[in-house]
Amino acid sequence: MASSDLSLKNDVSPAEWEARVNLAAAYRLVALFGWDDLVFTHISARVPGPEHHFLINPYGLMFDEITASSLVKVDLNGRKVVESPYDVNPAGFTIHSAVHAAREDALCVMHTHSVNGVAVSAQEAGLLPLSQQSLGVLASLGYHDYEGIALNEAEKPRLVRDLGSNTYLMLRNHGLLTVGASPADAFVAMYFFEASCMIQVRAQSGGAKLTQIPQPILDGIKEQIRAVTSGTPGALAWPGLLRRLDRRSPGYAD
Repeated sequence: MASSDLSLKNDVSPAEWEARVNLAAAYRLVALFGWDDLVFTHISARVPGPEHHFLINPYGLMFDEITASSLVKVDLNGRKVVESPYDVNPAGFTIHSAVHAAREDALCVMHTHSVNGVAVSAQEAGLLPLSQQSLGVLASLGYHDYEGIALNEAEKPRLVRDLGSNTYLMLRNHGLLTVGASPADAFVAMYFFEASCMIQVRAQSGGAKLTQIPQPILDGIKEQIRAVTSGTPGALAWPGLLRRLDRRSPGYAD
């Protein structure tokens, strides 16, 4: 283990351990897919139970080093609930605590600074309906204007307002954010968000006139997505993603 020689598996509830393993897997997958920004972005997950505790990355570990036991448990005031040699990123805490406090359904919050995501977030028109991947995102997308590095408590209500009840939030000039009922859901949502931005940047770079998907198709996309995924895209993809991790980045469940 990168941060400790001791596993917490026997010191936490089975439900918390499962949350830790899945969140550690999400960190490893973000690194595997190349969306990490050294140590400067964050994924958080609510700890099961009545307390508003959540897990977040130990500040200073690379995402491909993170394990279930190394995750830091904090409360909504940023205080560590379980002793850890690591602190948490204060900007990460501002963003994630705001969303967790406002959205009971947002059990996992994922934030990235991917090159494609930041590139599209800097475009005045934002995400365009250029691809099938973009349609599900556009059906549940908010925008939040850049206010500097997220250290200001006063920004929280505006961030929460701009996210609303959506799954996706584009942080202007900053990056991407997704929420989900699990790390699986938040990760798969981010996969489509990132893919949509990558496709847009590549399509724009070709220099040809772009064809946008008509609004009537966008209006019906949520029902079509439910039909092809049974309403559970995260659950469908997650077992295979974990098998890929077991092959390429084992140790996340330590």
